[in-house]
Amino acid sequence: MPTIANIDAGDNVEWAGFVSGLPVFAMSDGHVSVLDGRERKYEVHRGLCLATADLSAETLVTAGEDGSLARFHAEGRAETLREATGRWVDALATGPAGSVAASSGKSAMVLTGNRTGTGEVREIICERSIEGLAFAPKGMRIAMARYNGVELAWVNSQGSPVFLEWKGAHTGVTFSPDGKYVVSMMQENALHGWRLADSKHMRMSGYPAKVKSLSWSAKGAWLASSGAPAAIVWPFTGKDGPMGKAPKELGSMGQVLVTRVSCHPQEEVVAIGYADGMILAVRIADGREAAMRRGGKGAISALEWDRSGKRLAFGSEEGEAGVIDLTA
Repeated sequence: MPTIANIDAGDNVEWAGFVSGLPVFAMSDGHVSVLDGRERKYEVHRGLCLATADLSAETLVTAGEDGSLARFHAEGRAETLREATGRWVDALATGPAGSVAASSGKSAMVLTGNRTGTGEVREIICERSIEGLAFAPKGMRIAMARYNGVELAWVNSQGSPVFLEWKGAHTGVTFSPDGKYVVSMMQENALHGWRLADSKHMRMSGYPAKVKSLSWSAKGAWLASSGAPAAIVWPFTGKDGPMGKAPKELGSMGQVLVTRVSCHPQEEVVAIGYADGMILAVRIADGREAAMRRGGKGAISALEWDRSGKRLAFGSEEGEAGVIDLTA
């Protein structure tokens, strides 16, 4: 069993990961903890709803329950990106050159190049409420998940967005690392995908619960997902992606649901967090398992590897948090 450094986060852990190489945890009560030999706590918001690291993993972008946005640095400094709006932030995403997108209702606000303080702000309005956001891996293009499909818009262009239609409520969205596919999470316990070259549909159904966590493998060959008593891992090799192929089911634990997944940054291995607080690392090729954490008081709500793949940060709904060190 690897060495685990634990902290008592005190509230639901919204995000756990690494910022400037240090373990960082963002909690629902609005404080952010940094584990640097000892725990350092900072109040960033009076209630936090979302958080995500920027693409360089140098800062953490946070959204308060009052609609405010902040950029947090591991030394404890926080910069205000947007003052309070009084509107709940439904979705949050980070993109190239420090760009940030946040949605409330039908409106998505995109700040471009904001890390240097010279960024511009663009508002994009959808016909329906935006439930998920994702930046494309290349270029300033953004995907917005909403009812009956996903809209794709170029941030720096006023042209009409592309609409990928599929009936039902779409609650989250992701681009494949090569930018060839868009996959959405749905309210009806399913995923739906599109091949962007021709808008070909990909139906990925059969989940017993709502999918709330997605993670691409290092080279984009696999997409891991929660929502079942095992991690459901879809193949994205070949020109047709998962169409006509069965997924792998990894880390089956009887009736205990998988709540979070995080693919290793270098190897084809996925870390799997469960509703009982357990964490496994499973090799995708053959399903070989290694126990990382035996369980806890609450469901795993956050899970992220560091860039070297030697440390894994985790958090739970009951305020448990820590770092699993594979080198110790």
